[in-house]
Amino acid sequence: MNIADWLYQLTPSPALLLLIIAIIALLECLAVVGLIMPGVVLMTAAASLAGHQDLAVPLVLLAAFLGALIGDGLSFVLGYTQRERVPRLWPFHRHPEWLARGARFFQRYGTLSVIFARFVGPVRPVIPMIAGMLHMSPFAFLWASLLSALLWAPAYVLPGYLLGRTWQQLLDIPPGTQQWLLALAAVIVVLALCFSWLRHHLARGGRVYFAMARLARGAAWRRRLWTRLRARRPRGEFPLGSLCLLVFSLTALCIWTLIVLDHQGPMLMDLQIQGMAGALDMPWVATASELMARAGDTYGVIALFLPWALWLLWAQHVSAFLHLSAGLGGIAVANTLFKQLAGRERPDFPDYLSGSLAYPSAHASTAVVLYGLAAAFIAQELAPRYRVWAYWVAILLAVPMALSRLTLGVHWASDLIGGALLGLVVCALVRISYHRFAHRPLAPAPWALLGSASLILLAMRLAWLPAV
Repeated sequence: MNIADWLYQLTPSPALLLLIIAIIALLECLAVVGLIMPGVVLMTAAASLAGHQDLAVPLVLLAAFLGALIGDGLSFVLGYTQRERVPRLWPFHRHPEWLARGARFFQRYGTLSVIFARFVGPVRPVIPMIAGMLHMSPFAFLWASLLSALLWAPAYVLPGYLLGRTWQQLLDIPPGTQQWLLALAAVIVVLALCFSWLRHHLARGGRVYFAMARLARGAAWRRRLWTRLRARRPRGEFPLGSLCLLVFSLTALCIWTLIVLDHQGPMLMDLQIQGMAGALDMPWVATASELMARAGDTYGVIALFLPWALWLLWAQHVSAFLHLSAGLGGIAVANTLFKQLAGRERPDFPDYLSGSLAYPSAHASTAVVLYGLAAAFIAQELAPRYRVWAYWVAILLAVPMALSRLTLGVHWASDLIGGALLGLVVCALVRISYHRFAHRPLAPAPWALLGSASLILLAMRLAWLPAV
């Protein structure tokens, strides 16, 4: 049984699947709910199942269209009838800027804002409610909502639908590995979402940060400890997120390393995922994996980091340079020590990896440190609402780098997990150390110039230097 057939057994009936698609579209466009719901992920999954079941495209689009239309209508009615109460409701009483941003968007584009907002995630669930609060003509709102839903449904649904129609031809997965593919994808998505949520709420002003501060006021010793820790930080900023990341990742790393050492060889999970990765025997996958392997080795990391290091020194951001350098140097030393500790053999030995051990994956850990620290230093210069995108970009860069080690056959899946956890530990330590002192802002910086220089050096490395 291949993965498509296995998923087919789990797929709800056509009528129920159409209802699910309509509900996802409704919730995605519903005020408040749409702000926190991962609608793109859910709709892509549902549309993929619809494509695999070969449901009629018009029915799938109609379900999404009606759901979006109803969600808009409910949001409009809420704003129209509860205009005075909405600013006092959660989450708008804690984030009044969401309403302010939506109001500016509406005032700028008028009726067209209902159409435009459908394709702009941060304001999609807010604009219909804002239109109601500002007593937009119901007739004008209706035609704008109809037009936007007609345009939105195909753009939102068809990519997932086409994926469902073609994935069986793209992947021929060996029996017994389907569950691991879905589990791997689900774990990556869930961990990324949890990290994003925790990073936001552990920052100063977030819910968890506020709860910790309130808890610290409950006893004299906790109050003194909290005050002393805050006093050591610039602007009273306590790096609660970095401390929590250190505790969680270090604990998980220790537990996972003990599990790996206890097995004294590949785990059942490793063997099944390795079989799944071996099924991806396509030229473009092999080429992409080889390029990522070379981009993530010593030469590749130097090529990416060198322009930024030179600029940090030239701009006299010595502390940032030292911390980034210490992070990259520290992960190299930590990888060497952990590999000797584990003594684990690789599943395959290319010539350039002769004598190298498997656990943990140095490519995975170095990618986490390189992109994770870059995201952290860039995010600190951004407005709070934009910081999450820096971390998402880092995740999107680090995950393929790690997974390429599977398709090359030079690491077990458990090696990647250990490498990622080790990289997170180093990231947390670097950020905690950096927060001990006050620093000049890194901005303004020639971001585009530095990024272009890194890409040029990386291209030169890929073209001329061998893998190491």
